[in-house]
Amino acid sequence: FFFTKPRTIEKEKNETKNRMKSEAFLYMGLLAVQYGIQPILTKEFTSSDVERKSVVLVQEVVKFAMAGSMLLMSGGGKAAIQSWSVTSWISVALVPAGLYCIQNLSALLACQNLDAVTYNVLNQTKTLSAALCCYLVMGRKQSKMQIVALLLLLLSALVLEKIVNLDFLLSASSEEDASEKTVEVSSKHLTHGVAPVLLASFLSGLAGALSQKNLQGSNSRNSYFFTMELCMATTIMLVITSLTSSDSSSSPTNFEHWTPTTIIPILTNAAGGILVGLVTKHAGSVKKGFALIFGLLISGILQATLKSDDGLQKEHIIGGILASISLYLHGTNPYVAPPTTADAKKKKE
Repeated sequence: FFFTKPRTIEKEKNETKNRMKSEAFLYMGLLAVQYGIQPILTKEFTSSDVERKSVVLVQEVVKFAMAGSMLLMSGGGKAAIQSWSVTSWISVALVPAGLYCIQNLSALLACQNLDAVTYNVLNQTKTLSAALCCYLVMGRKQSKMQIVALLLLLLSALVLEKIVNLDFLLSASSEEDASEKTVEVSSKHLTHGVAPVLLASFLSGLAGALSQKNLQGSNSRNSYFFTMELCMATTIMLVITSLTSSDSSSSPTNFEHWTPTTIIPILTNAAGGILVGLVTKHAGSVKKGFALIFGLLISGILQATLKSDDGLQKEHIIGGILASISLYLHGTNPYVAPPTTADAKKKKE
């Protein structure tokens, strides 16, 4: 009789943990699929002639609607609105929104000019930029193993872009033979593909660090409401840039070259943003990294299967493996602050 209640409580806790674990794996699987197919869908259904501002505008509207729905479902809408003011919105959301706006435009440009695996692996440098920006903005330090992982991540990008010659590293060929093997890389590939995705990666880290600073602490904001604030700021910025531009074709309301299927990658990208929050809630940020790694694998499989002329190369495979290892090392070796003098005294006592 005395042990009935504790055992029942323990059983309920175990059932809750198992249910949450199942939900976590479900969300991780969905996020991996979304992350893997997003570049392919964007390249397939978004014409290179589409005005990028119009894509960003619709994406922000969809994201606003999704975040608003989640806010109402969570029951935090009333409290978020009561504490809102125009002044706080400007100070908290305007700068990150501007950074995210430029990031979205850069990422879209890169996605249209890079294959899925190259885009995904280069996009992983956002972990490097996030670590750097979190240290600069919030003073968050990295462990020695995490620094090694970040350097490994940089190496993966260099291998993927054939800046590091794998033939020279893996074979016993002479330097003369290696020097004769030049890699043909078009200037458009670098200026419209590599550079934009690296810029988007850095801006993602900077905006993420600023957002994290605003979302944490005693005056933290509701995450869904903060997303809506960012959407409002981004939309206003797009309208302002269109009014100041003399080119009417660059207006965010220019839907020329749109097709009914253009909305597909917009919807999946917005859904991916919701899945990131669900994975972080139910599984944590480390497990989110694993989901993104499987996203790389899905991109590679789909690319090799659907496009025989654009199949996997050894640079993609080795670069993807290095990026996966670096993400794993970074997620499993967090920084641990050294014990203070007070902690040492407590241990002695």
